[in-house]
Amino acid sequence: MTSLTFTPMSDDDFASFWPTFQAVVAAQETYAIDPAISFEAARKLWCVTPHASFTAKDESGQLLGAYYLKANAAGPGDHICNCGYMVSPAARGRGVARAMCEHSQQQARELGFIAMQYNAVVATNEIAVALWLKLGFSIVGTVPNAYRHARLGLVDAHVMYKALK
Repeated sequence: MTSLTFTPMSDDDFASFWPTFQAVVAAQETYAIDPAISFEAARKLWCVTPHASFTAKDESGQLLGAYYLKANAAGPGDHICNCGYMVSPAARGRGVARAMCEHSQQQARELGFIAMQYNAVVATNEIAVALWLKLGFSIVGTVPNAYRHARLGLVDAHVMYKALK
């Protein structure tokens, strides 16, 4: 993988990221987001609601992926964070998701989070599950038939967790 630069996501960055977002959501294989989501609702979900949103760009400035970082819950549960990652189709298999996950953990620590939790990692997303396990996450639970996969029907979803301190 070439070196990546991480920058806070701007409105222009989200406009560039939008085709990737649409493709991932439309595939209905990994994200429980309505495929008919509007640009503005998606921008709010990815850039406004979270604590932070970052892009991953290569040396030429091409956007290869993006992630958001937010509290997983409110009030007494706001010390655990949650992240979502998307990689452009052209950049898959090049280490972008790994780099984003590592960057997000550092950002989470800087923001004072003590752990990271993924609430619904689709079990059939074997590449992501294997990567998160390799990066120190544990499967702490599995929800049967929690996701309606476009090709496979009802599939399980894992809750994955990693302490950051």
